[in-house]
Amino acid sequence: MTVNEQLIKDDLYMAVNGEWLKTAKIPTDRPTTGGFATLADNIEHQLMDDFNAMLDGKTQPTDKYLGEFIKYYRLAADFDRRNKEGFGPALELLERVSHLHDLTDWQHQLPDLTKDGFPAPFQFFVEPDMKDTQHYVLSVDVGSLILPDTTYYQENNPQAPALLETYRAMMLKLFKLAGYDDDFARETLEQALVFDRSMAPYEKDSTARADYASLYNPVSAAELSAFSDQVDLVANAAALIGKTPDKIIVSEPRYFEHLDKIVNPQTFTNLKSWLFVKTLLRVSPYLTDEARTTATIYNRALSGSKQAANQQKSAYRLASDQFSQVVGLYYGHKYFGEQAKADVEQMVAKMVAVYKHRLENNDWLSAATREQAIVKLNNLGVQVGYPDKLAPLYKRFVVDEKESLLTNDARFIRIAIEDNFSRWGKEVDRTEWEMAASTVNAYYNPSFNIIVFPAAILQAPFYSLDQSASANYGGIGAVIAHEISHAFDNNGAKFDEWGNMKNWWTDADKKHFDTLAQDMVREFDGLTTRAGKVNGKLVVSENIADAGGLSCALEAAKETPDANLRDFFINWARIWCVKSSLEREKLLLAIDVHAPQELRANIQPRNLADFYTTFNVQPGNGMYMKPEDRVNIW
Repeated sequence: MTVNEQLIKDDLYMAVNGEWLKTAKIPTDRPTTGGFATLADNIEHQLMDDFNAMLDGKTQPTDKYLGEFIKYYRLAADFDRRNKEGFGPALELLERVSHLHDLTDWQHQLPDLTKDGFPAPFQFFVEPDMKDTQHYVLSVDVGSLILPDTTYYQENNPQAPALLETYRAMMLKLFKLAGYDDDFARETLEQALVFDRSMAPYEKDSTARADYASLYNPVSAAELSAFSDQVDLVANAAALIGKTPDKIIVSEPRYFEHLDKIVNPQTFTNLKSWLFVKTLLRVSPYLTDEARTTATIYNRALSGSKQAANQQKSAYRLASDQFSQVVGLYYGHKYFGEQAKADVEQMVAKMVAVYKHRLENNDWLSAATREQAIVKLNNLGVQVGYPDKLAPLYKRFVVDEKESLLTNDARFIRIAIEDNFSRWGKEVDRTEWEMAASTVNAYYNPSFNIIVFPAAILQAPFYSLDQSASANYGGIGAVIAHEISHAFDNNGAKFDEWGNMKNWWTDADKKHFDTLAQDMVREFDGLTTRAGKVNGKLVVSENIADAGGLSCALEAAKETPDANLRDFFINWARIWCVKSSLEREKLLLAIDVHAPQELRANIQPRNLADFYTTFNVQPGNGMYMKPEDRVNIW
């Protein structure tokens, strides 16, 4: 990309990416292009070429588990068969909902419906206990809404009416494709929307849920039972795990305190319609070509994608999602080199050392808090590339090609959900990856105190042996340090070195940290993009991580023999290059914990003195920020 040297002082993001943005075309089946999205598209094309050769018999799967993926991919890609089968494979699933008699009947069947992946106004699942991350615990969360967030249910939301009309049109078409008459479709849909809206007043919005420690609310079985006179939550929980639990983690107590208003004999008809509508939408992507394209209409309206993916892409995406870790291991073994792995691991070690040095010399932490922060850093786990072995769950996915695609999928859902519930009370396997190696992303898991860098992100512009060390530090180095910083952001700071939620701060230190975090909130709050204004509270944790990541990566880059800070900052701006639909940008502003890409690129460098000296940024330049307004935490 050509860099506009004259523009750097006023807009780093546009200086680096402006020329590309003028001509870049967003794929018709995607809402975005550039950066992460382009890498993901390139990997998709690469893997589709490999797997299509296996479909055609030109090459053979490398192991039996990949062979099962290929069989599933073949089923997904056989649209002649899918069109011929029509909605036949879905009828049994839909009838299980339509034959529900009343609230008592639904509760009787609820454990089995849950294990088969049917929707419900509350969802039980098993996850690591935030205060005892060595063991799994039973949790229960709120029902999933149709609109993206509770804020969309407020009367003054400008996007909700159009989105609901789009949803109505999509669902009415699916009802028709499934063979239901218009009167039944319209009545069922309107009842479903009434029930959906009844949940919204009691659910948290995305900003509140971004504080994920607030979702940890342990209760006893007796306390769980007391939430509702209409629904036997404890009996349902016991049926799922085989025993009455002594502790259940409730994500949103206020919701469950109002559960009897949401679910009762008088609302059952609406609940049943909501279950039917959600089930119809869930099964449609596995049926005819018209059904699967129709089922994308609402999400495309949300994201701004112009059209559904073609048949081959949709089949690949569906199959690779089901066999994600199988596909990821194939990608990692074939395309991730040992030299890159060793180089990135060395960069991780360097970032940890920089962070440790900063903690040791921190001027606002007390000795006690500083010592515990270093203990946490010393216990940080690091995973690069791909896992050592395939998770056992995927070995149980055996495809029966005599069955339909949907029937296979339903069986796999049952296997996965039963596997989840079987973990209750057992020790946590901390070696499992939450992300496939073929995913262009990285993450920090606070419950494991571990940072993970899948193979797919370890390529240009994030990382390349052909880039300068400074450019690599501005790319993958900053991403690495970003993930380390999550251990010390406003969420991660609540967890100790073993990932347990525990306060290891002195009161004075925590108060000062909260003040600094609030400074970061203010720095972004109200900033304007073409999609609207930024909610500083929603994006604060990622911004703290961006700030710490960029600052630490800069320090590491400066210590290299041929340090080039111009390369460093330019590549930082380049990795955030993206062109998105306006619809997607509006959606992300409402629900995403990350700031808009152009602001991630521009705001954090303005906090660093080296940016000003590198590009001679002066008062009056667009990138200038007064020293007293700059935010530095780590």
